[in-house]
Amino acid sequence: MAGLKKKKIILARRSKGGGEKKVKAVKKTVIKKATKKIAKKKIVKKIPSLVKKFKGNPIVGPIHNSFWESEAVFNPGAVVHDGRIHLFYRALGGDGLSRIGYTSSKDGIHFDERLPYPVFVAENINEAKDHYPYTSPARLVYNPILYASGGGWGGCEDPRAVKIDGRIYLTFNMFNGWESMRVAFTSIDGQDLSEKKWNWSPFAYLSRPGDRQKNWVLFPEKINGKFALFHNLDLGDHARVHIAYLDELDMYKTPSQKEAPDIHTLPDHIVAWHNRTRSASAPPIKTKDGWLLFYHAMDKDDPNRYKVGALLLDLKDPTKILYRASRPVLEPNEWYENDWKPGVVYASGAVVKDGTLFLYYGGGDKHIAVAYVNLEEFLSKLKNGKNAVFSKKLALKI
Repeated sequence: MAGLKKKKIILARRSKGGGEKKVKAVKKTVIKKATKKIAKKKIVKKIPSLVKKFKGNPIVGPIHNSFWESEAVFNPGAVVHDGRIHLFYRALGGDGLSRIGYTSSKDGIHFDERLPYPVFVAENINEAKDHYPYTSPARLVYNPILYASGGGWGGCEDPRAVKIDGRIYLTFNMFNGWESMRVAFTSIDGQDLSEKKWNWSPFAYLSRPGDRQKNWVLFPEKINGKFALFHNLDLGDHARVHIAYLDELDMYKTPSQKEAPDIHTLPDHIVAWHNRTRSASAPPIKTKDGWLLFYHAMDKDDPNRYKVGALLLDLKDPTKILYRASRPVLEPNEWYENDWKPGVVYASGAVVKDGTLFLYYGGGDKHIAVAYVNLEEFLSKLKNGKNAVFSKKLALKI
């Protein structure tokens, strides 16, 4: 990444760490050339990978004549329901407001159903404008320079999806300006999803007013009769993660800022391959060996790129880490992971269908891509400390 540093291509990552910064516009060709060199160098050094990036990526992208998803389509939540994989993705149009779109697939790779309208909008543009005083600098339009996380200035961002007791829950980040970042949720009955009736519950906040929080995720089942809310990945003890158990999803019963510090305020320290630990990516997946959790972090040897790690948590006490991948399992080496924002993979959806683990992610804050692997093989390698890295090679024939 030295070439990019020299050209000062350092983008502010508002939702992925870092505050608001003004950055210089950079020609796409320059980014692609530098990224291509990085990707080539990294791939040569890798052990052959078990896990595959789909050779047809990206699987979903912007629709340029659409007012609400013309600029970016990325960071999807995923659930399996009625034998199909359903994605709820973040979409941005020219107005800069984040909305939730929908697409689904039978095989997890080919998405043959995509709706031409958003299925969930937390706030319309006039409601979002009420938060205008918080937005600084205030530009109520799509602007990927001032609003470096995709270019949006407001709305619901980065949904994560789980199915609990037959109901689909979406948690998401509500961005109302740099000083107002909170976690919220909505839900819908599984039957309504089957019938494409978008009777979402009114969204409610999970984090408290004045607390800066992002990327909390729910476990896909209750534990001892309680909702399990994953809120912090690392508070200094490398052997533990941090979960709140709740009788109900109420913001005054979730952890306060003091109990769940903003990750941007925490110091860097080396854990496995990373020195900057971010947050959970997709909600945990229950397996026979433990809860499989993917997470985001910054590589100590490659600090300017956003990568994905993996943990296996204890089934009875999921705060306890059993295994950790010693290397990143997903890295941003492809063109669609560096299209306008170099070095970003944001893995917000993970499901298992017919023995295959699918990981859905946003590439470059613009596209949706998928990687996949046989679940049992992945768990075996994770437990035995072997290479279990998502790669582009040897694509699965589907």
